[in-house]
Amino acid sequence: MSVEIDLSESFKAYDVRGIVGASITAEAVEAIGAAFVDVLGLSGQDVLVGGDMRPSSPEFAAAFARGAAYRGANPKMLGLISTDELYFAAGSLDCAGVVFTASHNPAAYNGIKMAKAGAVPVSSDTGLFDIRDLAQTYLDEGLPVSTEAPEGTVSEVDVLADYAEYLRSLVDLSGIRPLKVVVDAGNGMGGLTTPAVLGDAILPGLPLEIIDLYFELDGTFPNHPANPLEPENLRDLQAAVVKHGADIGLAFDGDADRCFVIDEKGDPVSPSAITALVAVREIARAKAAGEETPVIIHNLITSRAVPEAVTAAGGRPVVTRVGHSFIKAVMAEEGAVFGGEHSAHYYFRDFYNADTGMLAAMHVLAALGQQDTPLSEFAAEYEPYVASGEINSEVEDKAGAVARVLAAYASEPVEVTRMDGTTVAATDGSFWFNLRPSNTEPFLRFNGEAVDRKTMELVRDGVLEIVRNNA
Repeated sequence: MSVEIDLSESFKAYDVRGIVGASITAEAVEAIGAAFVDVLGLSGQDVLVGGDMRPSSPEFAAAFARGAAYRGANPKMLGLISTDELYFAAGSLDCAGVVFTASHNPAAYNGIKMAKAGAVPVSSDTGLFDIRDLAQTYLDEGLPVSTEAPEGTVSEVDVLADYAEYLRSLVDLSGIRPLKVVVDAGNGMGGLTTPAVLGDAILPGLPLEIIDLYFELDGTFPNHPANPLEPENLRDLQAAVVKHGADIGLAFDGDADRCFVIDEKGDPVSPSAITALVAVREIARAKAAGEETPVIIHNLITSRAVPEAVTAAGGRPVVTRVGHSFIKAVMAEEGAVFGGEHSAHYYFRDFYNADTGMLAAMHVLAALGQQDTPLSEFAAEYEPYVASGEINSEVEDKAGAVARVLAAYASEPVEVTRMDGTTVAATDGSFWFNLRPSNTEPFLRFNGEAVDRKTMELVRDGVLEIVRNNA
């Protein structure tokens, strides 16, 4: 007996995420595959289909391919891939495609990330909800036979070697000093991509001694959740870096499109610092190629150190809202060379404006390996401020909470801006904070930064007290 599925439960603003067997099933995925082809006009064209190491991914990939082929597309099965491998394939092969993954979500989940040809993202603004609505119709009423083209043919293609070779062509690590690198793949797709790109599984070895943690592909996540954004999931990596006397630690999330960095002392390096570090390298490279003022994109909750570093390096910083579809759209509009988010998503013009944690990691390894300073000292140059991190408050009346905070700061020398929530910044540059409501949960998200810890804690505690006081 089939489960009744309401696709609005699993279709989010940027992708599809649901609980396997409840809000996402093979039957639903087959309908989504058909709708993907119809909405994007892909009948008669190749469509890329891959998946991560979650137990349901192979079944879902096959179901999607059936639906896509039924509507006249030719599915090219990529097998096990990371999300950034999909973006590489969609860009290099100029085909639309999907990867089955729920990124860092727990084992019970799976989902779909979609891309148009050229790795252009598919979001709620660019067809995702149209796919949802048509798929719901197909799920409820059955799939119609395609009259535009005969049923498509399914074939297989492996892009891992080309992906690894392409990344190696963008950052040359062959001449760096030897580095000892601990990598925590979290039983996710980094366990496949790391040996291919940084190791010698496919290409000649690099001056890197890789110490692997949890490289076995296992979508039940037996060691820890594949979500490096949560500090407890970094503890094994931090301990291993110190134990082995490593130069650096790298942690990938489940679908390996994000990368977090640990210094030689076992301390996390802020993604904002990584954004600034990579931005400076990409600006220098673009200027050497004749670009006058390279553009760097960053979202509004990255550290103010990012635009400062970009400007000092001769680039032009452009701020955008949080979220990969916004970053990718502005990347394309501005012809930006690089973009970064505080969530450790890093976007590269040379990677089809898409995000890839592996390429960001390679830039950090190159920067570290081209000089003798330890990472803790090197990264400190890009972390002059003290950040609060993101703090959620459960508030029903989010607008009322923001209004109370603004009233408290009404007589203070601050500037208020309204991009993606509300940002309050001291006119003397001593602090800023942003309050951003969640679209899907009763949460108000606080992010703040200040010139020193005392100021940051004072601002943080004061704002949170006001937000959480509903009187």
